[in-house]
Amino acid sequence: MNPETLDCTGLPCPKPVLRAKDALAAGSSLIKVLVDNEASQNNVARFARSQGHEARLNREGDSLFAVTIVASGEPSKGAFDPADYQCSLPERTKMIYVISSDSMGRGSDQLGWALLQTYVQTIKDVEPLPSKVVLYNGGVKLVTTESGALDALRELQGKGVEILACGTCLDFFELKSALQVGQISNMHEIMSAMAEADKIVSPL
Repeated sequence: MNPETLDCTGLPCPKPVLRAKDALAAGSSLIKVLVDNEASQNNVARFARSQGHEARLNREGDSLFAVTIVASGEPSKGAFDPADYQCSLPERTKMIYVISSDSMGRGSDQLGWALLQTYVQTIKDVEPLPSKVVLYNGGVKLVTTESGALDALRELQGKGVEILACGTCLDFFELKSALQVGQISNMHEIMSAMAEADKIVSPL
């Protein structure tokens, strides 16, 4: 039997617990609760077990946490106080990466291109992930040229990172038709992303 899935990503504590409680009260016997932080996952599991149910914890990809609740079949009799399931989460920093060249550092262009590919490939391994990767000037070549960097940008996009490539720059290099990942952007959107960011990271 497939579980009833409750998507509670983005919900603050104790809302994931309250949604699980409502689903159990409505008669659901197998529930998967998806949350985006470990504190909420632990709260949902603690609630389920306090009510006499089984709770199985696992990860869903790189950013989601899941709790599968198997109801005991008996009416829940455990005491419940929402205040017991509050949790304090760290503030999320809106960070973007800005790449404005097809070379990292000065000296050898060939070495700079190789370093830049490695740099982009490493972004996924550094926490937290950025909300956006912004590319302009020679940086737009990264979204048009088959390379390790292109594969890495595709992977980042799959994780929810927005890839913005300057349309004017793509036109200048005659690469607009070669775009393989991300979306064509403009100066207003790029400036807005930079102005709204809490932190800007650049390899240059």
